[in-house]
Amino acid sequence: MSLPDFFFERVTSEIHQQMEGVLALAERLARQPLSADAQTCVAGVAEAAACVRQILASSADLKDAATSGMAFEPAPKRLRDLADEIEARWGQRAAKSGVTLLVSYDGAPEMTALIDSTRVMQAFDGFISQALAGVRHGAVEATLRAHAAGDMLRLEGRVRGGGERSLGDKPLDIQEIEALFGLETALSVELGRQIVKAVGGEVRTEANAGAGETLVFEFTAPHAVEASDEPAADDADAPHRAAHILVVDDNATNRMVAETLCEMFDCTSESAVDGMEALEAARTGRFDLILMDIKMPRMDGVTATQAIRALPGAAGVVPIIALTANADPEDAAGYLKAGMNGVVEKPMKPENLLRALQENLGGGSREESVAA
Repeated sequence: MSLPDFFFERVTSEIHQQMEGVLALAERLARQPLSADAQTCVAGVAEAAACVRQILASSADLKDAATSGMAFEPAPKRLRDLADEIEARWGQRAAKSGVTLLVSYDGAPEMTALIDSTRVMQAFDGFISQALAGVRHGAVEATLRAHAAGDMLRLEGRVRGGGERSLGDKPLDIQEIEALFGLETALSVELGRQIVKAVGGEVRTEANAGAGETLVFEFTAPHAVEASDEPAADDADAPHRAAHILVVDDNATNRMVAETLCEMFDCTSESAVDGMEALEAARTGRFDLILMDIKMPRMDGVTATQAIRALPGAAGVVPIIALTANADPEDAAGYLKAGMNGVVEKPMKPENLLRALQENLGGGSREESVAA
């Protein structure tokens, strides 16, 4: 990795992590009894932090697209569920802008595709955000169409807005979009285009019969059999107890983020500020899992893990998940060798932490529980 790339990764990661902390603090404040003015201020802080986080995420994805290529994780996805998620994600945002968002799905009810649904959602995010930015009232329509095309599925996304038309069928470039709608929208639109391009699709615009235009993107994807969501018979009747988690980190913001995520996943938590405190807390044997930072004063996470593994009884076998910005395969292998059960990369993404909790609280193997 070149020096400029290294600093880009470190700076964006650090800013992203701090924004996660701001959002976690804002979420906690929003649950407190505040005056109307204070609630407005907290909402403004959360909105600004979310905007910065989105700009950073889009910038990092676009950098990957231009260099090593974006990562995709295809999995079975029922397409009508994806349409429902688009509506849930954007309906209230549109309403706050005085716009009605109409989302529809056109295809077989149980049709399931092997796609990276997160990436497809990002494409819709960009195109819907452009459409909403271009209208002041009325409606924006988002449609997901799917039909069989031999052994594949042909997927088409359509976002119909009522703003000004671009010239012919040539979409606005990123600089034109930024000038009209701002940097966040421009980056989101460009990311959507790059995602569609990466899966072999194309993006075009069509003039509406009235005002505005419709942005259309198409690509093909394999059929897939949807995994069952039904719980296993042995688990269905199992008594539920909230997992109790020890969060170990010398940074107060990081602890706040981890504790908020634990609360989000119906877990209780306590905290420690370094490895020595973690070791003393672990001796009690009252924790179901430990989230362990790596670089800390007095005693680092690896040393603390090795000391905990030397404890007798249940306290010595508690699952320990590394929390670190250094989560490349070589580092992760070292953490596992030291006795940890998995790795979650900072800044923490809720889905990665949830996966690590599910796998380790459910008895997953050490090699299977790395969530980077």
